[in-house]
Amino acid sequence: MMKTALLFAGQGAQEVGMGKDLAENFPTAKSWFERANDALGYDLASICFSGPETELTKTENAQPGIFLVSWVAFQLLKQRVPSLSFQATAGLSLGEFTALTAANALSFEDGLKVVRQRGRFMQEACEATRGGMAAIIGLDETPTRELCAQAGVVLANLNCLGQLVISGELEKIERACELAREKGARRALPLPVAGAYHSPLMASAQPKLQAELARVALRPPTVVVISNVTAQPHSSEEAIRARLVEQVTASVRWEESMRYLLAQGLTRFIELGPGTALSGFMKRIDKNAQVLNVADIPSLTAMASALGSKS
Repeated sequence: MMKTALLFAGQGAQEVGMGKDLAENFPTAKSWFERANDALGYDLASICFSGPETELTKTENAQPGIFLVSWVAFQLLKQRVPSLSFQATAGLSLGEFTALTAANALSFEDGLKVVRQRGRFMQEACEATRGGMAAIIGLDETPTRELCAQAGVVLANLNCLGQLVISGELEKIERACELAREKGARRALPLPVAGAYHSPLMASAQPKLQAELARVALRPPTVVVISNVTAQPHSSEEAIRARLVEQVTASVRWEESMRYLLAQGLTRFIELGPGTALSGFMKRIDKNAQVLNVADIPSLTAMASALGSKS
């Protein structure tokens, strides 16, 4: 039997209109959006469906919004393909919380509320610092680490071969991009983000997130969930809390995480939520892996057709 992993989107995947067609056509989806609004005490669904974009891209809205749309996609996947089993979950940064919730380590409401607060804490850290990020395309990890050391920035995301992201103070990011081009990078592009995620500039968010996580119940995951920090499965509940706090300033070891799952015999990867970035990374990591995604009605229909679903 083919072994399957579910992958959950991270911040940056948000787009105005996400989840709207699902809510309008599936009562299950509509009920989850309503449940989320009740849990948070404001109309997150409306921000997802109609924006405006300036409101959706605020970290405190983008993070719970992506969590919610990804969760709805997960629920519709289970509804359309009830015979599908999965052996692991993983998520990019914010998506790790969705992955843990899908593995029953967190309740839906707790996961949503923690992610909302995480977004708020990270937004506060962004406003207190002058940070940024840049994508480094076509340069290997070793020379990228060298330029990070030279410029005084850090390696934030190791997404796949030739697709790395650096993070740090804005002026230093500019210098790092110059160094990347000198070292032969095909492109070094500053990213349109609010701050220096996954860098020491986010440290002020950590004690606040730690306090928030201490208030929620955590359970052992029912399937393997991969930690961004270690690229290995999460273990105890206390270790999960520690890794989620550490993750705010640590590098996202995405390619290593996917290679761990591939080494365990997983060959089907289903990306849930807005965008297809994780699918793109996986195609670069292992072109033989089966990659599917669910973000809207067309992709849900195509996925259900590919896997075989109830009518």
